[in-house]
Amino acid sequence: MSPEEDMTPVLALIRRSFAFMDGRIDPPSSMHRLTVDAIARQAAEGEVWLLEEVGAPVACVFLTPKPERLYIGKLAVDDAFRRQGLARQLIGHAEARARALDLGLLELESRIELTENHRAFIAMGFEKVGETAHPGYDRTTGYTFRRVLPPQGRNTG
Repeated sequence: MSPEEDMTPVLALIRRSFAFMDGRIDPPSSMHRLTVDAIARQAAEGEVWLLEEVGAPVACVFLTPKPERLYIGKLAVDDAFRRQGLARQLIGHAEARARALDLGLLELESRIELTENHRAFIAMGFEKVGETAHPGYDRTTGYTFRRVLPPQGRNTG
């Protein structure tokens, strides 16, 4: 998406998709502080990608290049479209973008309580490489997952 586009539908998708976390994760999700302006900044400074159905977003992902890695954030799939491979499709796109940017790693974070997400990320080739704690917490609140991208084969043909 370009930063000039209307980010309201993206914000609505993220809020709907992350609503199940309310009361389940501590501290509360950063999506509560997310604004359309912040999404436009992400589109300008990083990348925002959507999958759409009849012109409405049904899945999204934020990608942010960092040293040696591509950070994956706000991976969201609308409830009505879950279990159709859309998250896997967006992770595949993230891999293609990382390769285009000559980055060898994908990285993401997931809250400690979201064990079903951990299983999904592991099934997509990620491994847990670290633990994090939000400011003010003396316990682990999240995990860092990484996926090393194998070198692309060369056609010597």
